[in-house]
Amino acid sequence: MAFKFEKLKVWQKSLDLSGEIHELTLSFPKEELYVLTSQIKRATDSIALNIAEGSTGQSNKEFNRFLGIALRSGIERL
Repeated sequence: MAFKFEKLKVWQKSLDLSGEIHELTLSFPKEELYVLTSQIKRATDSIALNIAEGSTGQSNKEFNRFLGIALRSGIERL
């Protein structure tokens, strides 16, 4: 059973981004493992998670709210 969000290109791209960030953080210094690395990975994962959560059985207004949260998570990781 496919979920609505799985068809969204923005969700698919957010998964790609999570994979790229994971690979990138492997090269970070070990002393950043629990600070910078963790924060960047959580912010990036939050993008896909909020898109998925907002798309499941929500009104368009509520879905837009979750997209806004996902956008702010993307900004947070910058």
